[in-house]
Amino acid sequence: MTTFASGTDTLTRDALTVLQPGFTGTTAPDWLLRRLGEGLASVGLFGRNIASPEQLATLTAQLRAERDDVLVAIDEEGGDVTRLEVRSGSSFPGNHALGAVDDVELTREVAAELGRRLAACGVNLNWAPSADVNSNPANPVIGVRSFGADTALVARHTAAYVTGLQSAGVAACTKHFPGHGDTAVDSHHALPRIDASSDVLSDRELSPFRAAIVAGTRAVMSAHILVPALDPDHPATLSRPVLTDLLRGELGYTGLIVTDGMEMQAIAATYGIERGSVLAIAAGADAICVGGGLADDETVRRLRDALVAAVRSGELPEARLAEAAERVRELAHWTATAAVPAADGTGRTDIGLVAARRALKRTSASPFTPLTEPPYVAAFTPVANIAVGEETPWGVAAELARLLPGTETGSYSGPGDQAALTALEAAGDRRVVAVVRDEHRHPWMATALDTLLESRPDTIVVEMGVPQASPRGALHIATYGAARVCGRAAAEVIAGV
Repeated sequence: MTTFASGTDTLTRDALTVLQPGFTGTTAPDWLLRRLGEGLASVGLFGRNIASPEQLATLTAQLRAERDDVLVAIDEEGGDVTRLEVRSGSSFPGNHALGAVDDVELTREVAAELGRRLAACGVNLNWAPSADVNSNPANPVIGVRSFGADTALVARHTAAYVTGLQSAGVAACTKHFPGHGDTAVDSHHALPRIDASSDVLSDRELSPFRAAIVAGTRAVMSAHILVPALDPDHPATLSRPVLTDLLRGELGYTGLIVTDGMEMQAIAATYGIERGSVLAIAAGADAICVGGGLADDETVRRLRDALVAAVRSGELPEARLAEAAERVRELAHWTATAAVPAADGTGRTDIGLVAARRALKRTSASPFTPLTEPPYVAAFTPVANIAVGEETPWGVAAELARLLPGTETGSYSGPGDQAALTALEAAGDRRVVAVVRDEHRHPWMATALDTLLESRPDTIVVEMGVPQASPRGALHIATYGAARVCGRAAAEVIAGV
């Protein structure tokens, strides 16, 4: 039986209901369980909360013992952005690899299997997929998280992903509305701006969201981006013209609107999380995502009190807050009624590796002879964006070591020429496998490859980001992402398995 808030008034309960906070640790802290009893209806999980599928299932059962209709959300895109497999790398390639294959049935199958795994652990809301059209190659935060730069491709794969994920009883949260692809700034650090015309936005950015809505996406996540053609004064998350007039009115969307993380600097550094949360709900958002960085009871209390005070002062209509809270409850009801029985063995547990293998693009000037001796892997490593995180391993070294025991590796950063010379010294007589991630965005990385290939033209190059730079090396492999399965697929080619 559902535990409803006791000892709190309707206004306070609604203010708690619209929050999606996080916490630290692999078990639910007492304060979180208490808030669930008071009306909190959602909890967000991150890599820090997950040690194993078994532990995660125990954690979500602990939450449901307090409130059986709780929404348990996670940022599990597969590919580079994984929370289920944050310490090992994902068993699923990300969107860019799926877009490279361009088989919508494969995308649907991958999303369905990912959904089955989430559901088995008690997770019922996934902050995915990314429907952003990666039209700006310099984009520092979307990149391989996008299905691609072609609007029609992104639209059809977004719809397939939503359909697959929700077939497992896990609500999709399509993001980042109205589209984060044409940005050169990471909204974790500052407020990006998109200066496209309304016609371009309609044709390019909005098309995948229309497809997601037609596919029945249960949630949409707003972006912390300024789009002057839609609203010259407020970022999308805080914009009534974007969330209410455009998303609700013009696009006809009726599901839950979730904000991106309110502690991201695009909002926190400009408005503060309390003010930002009030403005977001007033603009038409229904749920406030917070907890990636701020993950404590004090944050929940501050946001609850800010919403209550805004209603009591007349700044935020009580009916708007009540409407938002009701949409949260409606989604919770959907997840309960859409729950799918435990997997019966019909799922494609290998579908992620199948997809990663199909996504590979190999380029060579002459026939490639697979390696039989252990190589030296030089990983030219950029700074990971916050969405991806530093803790998730990537590359091909671990998989090559499994196939060619004795493989050694080193990680290098700029300046490029020095990095390459150091790598060459470490490699000695061994064949070099150079691994890069978005070479086109990092001049030092391109310089490193220049230096390396000048000395060792037999070097194998593996690009695990967006393959925008021209292929080079004795063999060039584009994996379209840095998930563990992408590294395995590349290693199999290099070792001839």
